[in-house]
Amino acid sequence: MSNNNTIAGWVLAGGIAALGFSIVSSKYFHAGQNDRPEVMGYEIEGVETSGGADAGPALETLLQTANAAAGEKVFGKCAACHTINQGGANGIGPNLWDSMGKPHGHVAGFAYSDALKGMPGVWDWANMDAWLTSPRNYAPGTKMTFAGLGKAEDRANLLVYLNAQGSNLPLPAAPVAEEVPVEDAEVPAASEDDVAEEVAPTVAAEIAPAE
Repeated sequence: MSNNNTIAGWVLAGGIAALGFSIVSSKYFHAGQNDRPEVMGYEIEGVETSGGADAGPALETLLQTANAAAGEKVFGKCAACHTINQGGANGIGPNLWDSMGKPHGHVAGFAYSDALKGMPGVWDWANMDAWLTSPRNYAPGTKMTFAGLGKAEDRANLLVYLNAQGSNLPLPAAPVAEEVPVEDAEVPAASEDDVAEEVAPTVAAEIAPAE
């Protein structure tokens, strides 16, 4: 009986020792390390994390006040690859004289990518704006390496400059502002003077003697 108790005691002591060793070794090997949370970061109330950017004014609105001289300065970013004078030679990119309103891949003798040659439609205001925003998104597979112009105002200025170089397309009409329905319009509150002017004749008629 005593032997059994002795064995049981040694087994229990061994288990306690193993557990203690496991805890100590775990703390030793994880010392100085920060556990990675399951969800990174934390939410700040009122701050949108993605997809919340304001679209800004419409292209048609921006074009009404766009400036060709400012667009010429923006074109400086394109001049390393493109000429824009009439009869100018192709470079890394095609000559851009009279390009607005023309089909994609219209310049004779320039080796366009299949991605751009296969694009339907023409270089109208919307298509050229989309191309200038991101050539790779507009025509996936294009050889154009330019990342694009992020500022809508820069694109609008560049568009009117390109249009002035032999194309002269009419500007698209600016969007018409929506009228507020009458039932939704706010009715101004009446002032105390207005109320007094409306009430006075009624009171006077009530107290006047009947004829």
